[in-house]
Amino acid sequence: MTQDPTRKQRSEGIPLGRIGGVPVTLAWSWFVIAAVIVFLFGPRVAGAVSGLGTAAAYGVALGYALLLLFSVLVHELAHALTAKAWNWPTPRIVLTLWGGHTQFGDVRATPGKSLVVALAGPAANFLLAVAGLGLLVFLEPGTVSWLLADIFVWANFLVAIFNVLPGLPLDGGRIVETIVWKATGSQDRGTLAAGWAGRIIASALAAAIIVPPFLQGRTPDFGLLLITAVVSGFLWMGAGASISNARMRMRLPSVSAAALMEPAAQVPAAATVSYVRQAAEAAGPGTAIILTAPTGQPEAVVDAGALFAVPEHLSGQTPASAVARALAPGAYVPDAASGQELIAYLSKLEGSEYAVINREGTVVGLLRQDTVVAAITGRTPNRRA
Repeated sequence: MTQDPTRKQRSEGIPLGRIGGVPVTLAWSWFVIAAVIVFLFGPRVAGAVSGLGTAAAYGVALGYALLLLFSVLVHELAHALTAKAWNWPTPRIVLTLWGGHTQFGDVRATPGKSLVVALAGPAANFLLAVAGLGLLVFLEPGTVSWLLADIFVWANFLVAIFNVLPGLPLDGGRIVETIVWKATGSQDRGTLAAGWAGRIIASALAAAIIVPPFLQGRTPDFGLLLITAVVSGFLWMGAGASISNARMRMRLPSVSAAALMEPAAQVPAAATVSYVRQAAEAAGPGTAIILTAPTGQPEAVVDAGALFAVPEHLSGQTPASAVARALAPGAYVPDAASGQELIAYLSKLEGSEYAVINREGTVVGLLRQDTVVAAITGRTPNRRA
């Protein structure tokens, strides 16, 4: 089933239109971090600018949140537009609770291009910071405009430096990924290494903020502690997602219909329960029975429990379809399908069970969706009779 891209974009947040042909969405979660910024920085603004009322101070803090949003937007646009220069398909920007991220379609990148796209974002923030420094020269210190410009400069410098730290999901993680990718020839191994580097950075950041005050007998600043918890949590989860995705991609080559299927035998759909019982006994334990149409197309999977629950005196007149669950239309795959080809094939089919056929079109196995998912994720599948 194809999902309407416009509807999906609206469900994620507020569509802001296109910039340079790139769709931009402001996620609902951004308003959470905006509220945190206003709450934390409002009182500090009131103390930094004399004569500024409470309402005005919170308004300036909101202005800071908007300037940060602009900085993140420019950062992500740098990623997206650099990627477009190499014709990477369908770049898309979502400005989220954590800042933002740029989504791409299926791309076949090289280590060099991947690194350039990643570092384009921090480079854009560095240029914004330099532009802000130039603006500060013309502003009077202690004014609201000077304060906003000063915060803008520091924020962009910090975002640029922070993002080049060598660990995913930060842009600098692509440095680690590229080195390992070049050394091993495997992007997935590079992503795995960069993900673990990201977890180390997340742990080090939290320790650097929390441990020193306790060693000195002080209580960490609540605002700084809150920001650290949010940032470290974001880094840890993003790094974990990178590790999980890399492991899944590394498992793909071993995912094949022939290796994951249960053995199966085919029986005409017009057969009786008695006939299917004989076929099941002949096929042996653990062999699924699949009913096929006169054309040979798989139609249903016999339920073993229901098959032997039919009384013996009724088995000769009960149709096999009465003890079977229907397969979705076209729910069969070739036994030679494997890897990304198999995943793409299954993504177009409905249902959770698929007959496996050989080159001659004969049913040779039964493939279950949870078995495939388990093979990719490394989890134990939920077995079904």
